[in-house]
Amino acid sequence: MKLTVVGGGSTYTPELVDGFARLRDTLPVEQLVLVDPAADRLDLVGGLARRIFAKQGHPGRIVTTSDLDAGVEGADAVLLQLRVGGQAARRQDETWPLECGCVGQETTGAGGLAKALRTVPVVLDIAERVRRSNPRAWLIDFTNPVGIVTRALLQAGHRAVGLCNVAIGFQRRFAGHLGVAPADVHLGHVGLNHLTWETDVRLGGPEGENVLPKLLAEHGDALADDLRLPRALLDRLGVVPSYYLRYYYAHDEVVRDLRTKPSRAEEVAAMERELLEMYGDPALDEKPALLAKRGGAYYSEAAVDLAAALLGGGGSPYQVVNALNRGTLPFLPDDAVIEVQAAVGPSGPVPLPVPELDPLFAGLVANVTAYEELALEAALRGGRDRVFRALLAHPLIGQYAYAETLTDQLVAHNREHLAWA
Repeated sequence: MKLTVVGGGSTYTPELVDGFARLRDTLPVEQLVLVDPAADRLDLVGGLARRIFAKQGHPGRIVTTSDLDAGVEGADAVLLQLRVGGQAARRQDETWPLECGCVGQETTGAGGLAKALRTVPVVLDIAERVRRSNPRAWLIDFTNPVGIVTRALLQAGHRAVGLCNVAIGFQRRFAGHLGVAPADVHLGHVGLNHLTWETDVRLGGPEGENVLPKLLAEHGDALADDLRLPRALLDRLGVVPSYYLRYYYAHDEVVRDLRTKPSRAEEVAAMERELLEMYGDPALDEKPALLAKRGGAYYSEAAVDLAAALLGGGGSPYQVVNALNRGTLPFLPDDAVIEVQAAVGPSGPVPLPVPELDPLFAGLVANVTAYEELALEAALRGGRDRVFRALLAHPLIGQYAYAETLTDQLVAHNREHLAWA
């Protein structure tokens, strides 16, 4: 089995490699190819990756290359974890929206749209090159904004599934509170990427006992602290929202907070410099503890599980993925991409039935889905008017004066990445 990671020079990659090494019985990788144009980073990450495999006795071969076509040739699955523009672009996404009093964040709002516009054309080009090499290869997208990128891939006819670590993080957290194995926790996870709620938590599978009321009653304070939302709000909602809902439920508070501290991109850039220095140490043969602060917790376990199921070698029967709606949420178009529990196998994901969604959540999902459709249109066709329409549709923006100013800012800060600008 050959797996390729595009963006293999990311400081995330040792987390992924550690998962491949530990879970080799679930996903027996014979060749792992790390592709990245940044040769200096790739050398450091590739060296550590080989040492991790060697320490854990993994017989697989690790190859590093800057040649995308060679790297994806013959791959059974290609994982996409790239960041167009790097942390410098992310820092812009997180700062200029704040000038209008809007959230500055790399996956939602104006910053999220900027990232989508930079990313979608690049990912589609990569996908076409994969298809020329091996049209049966699966594309596993971890590149944000996952929902929009996955929709672009599926709309273009690629065999693609989107993946996020929010659900597996909740699964691990709930399992710890309940004193059970993570595999025993089945989430009623529903919504869009970075716009989801845990509407029930069942033990043993989709038909198991719903223990969400118990979790909220006994561990509501801890969950609220993790989400940085009031415990009373969780009790009134009766569900556990993803931490990204804080951008919607406490927008002005978040903006005030973001204006008083360095951007997350600056923190991550400093962390990456330290991590890369560590990776260059020939004595290091395991992922460093600092990597846990980088983000992407449990990404490797989710990726292994998904790849194993898609390639027919195992994996959990039910997994939270980003896939086509196809009637699962009847108030959305069939070609919308939703994030829900699905049965996953070699033919791809099939979303499980979802109970009727409370209008409080369904309304926001419908609104953001409309934004994502407009965002994808802007990413594919370009043009200032399309950018403006997407921004005006976003519930975190919604005022024409803000949309006008943010459109100008977005284009000015991303001109080098926009072929039409």
